[in-house]
Amino acid sequence: TTRRYQSSDSSDEYDYDLLVIGGGSGGVRASRIASGHGAKVALLETKLNHGVDPYYSAIGGTCVNVGCVPKKLMVFASRYPGEIREMEGYGWKGATEGTFDWKVFLENKNKEITRLNNVYQNFVLKNAGVEVIEARGSLTGPNSVAVQTTATGETTTLTAKNILIAVGGWPFKPDIPGIEHAITSNEIFYLEEQPKRMVVVGGGFIALEFASIMDG
Repeated sequence: TTRRYQSSDSSDEYDYDLLVIGGGSGGVRASRIASGHGAKVALLETKLNHGVDPYYSAIGGTCVNVGCVPKKLMVFASRYPGEIREMEGYGWKGATEGTFDWKVFLENKNKEITRLNNVYQNFVLKNAGVEVIEARGSLTGPNSVAVQTTATGETTTLTAKNILIAVGGWPFKPDIPGIEHAITSNEIFYLEEQPKRMVVVGGGFIALEFASIMDG
């Protein structure tokens, strides 16, 4: 059996039972599950809509904005030329690769990410009873968080019985000569022009994925 959380124990002492800093996969999952068990939950995320400025990520985290989802869209696009070349063997005559329009791809990619931002905010979290606040959170004590509202820059303080830090990670660019010419897996999703040549530094799965994508 599942025991329902009794939020009344801390409702008078704190603003929330659980305050989550970060709206990525971990923060979203934790907040909606806690809310489903009866806790009073708020989630802080600096941006509710994706884009370059001031941060590449937004509600939904790396996976939705600058990770799994846009990467898969790039994979699908990059597979097309190779698949078309194979089609003659399956009986398709006259199939050609055509031409690729990077700007059209980015426009449609951005539409899909915007749709998912809306799904996370207005369906996944809202329907679970989680209060979503577009703001940056900084710990000021064991039960208090300074909340800087993204829209106004104003800072207030919220308290919670439990505080979950789920801010994720960030690509690291070493301090070496020429680093100003390098990009990370964040910037590649918003490049205005399609790179015609690229050197990928590293041999991890992200590096291998992008090497394959750009080759396609």
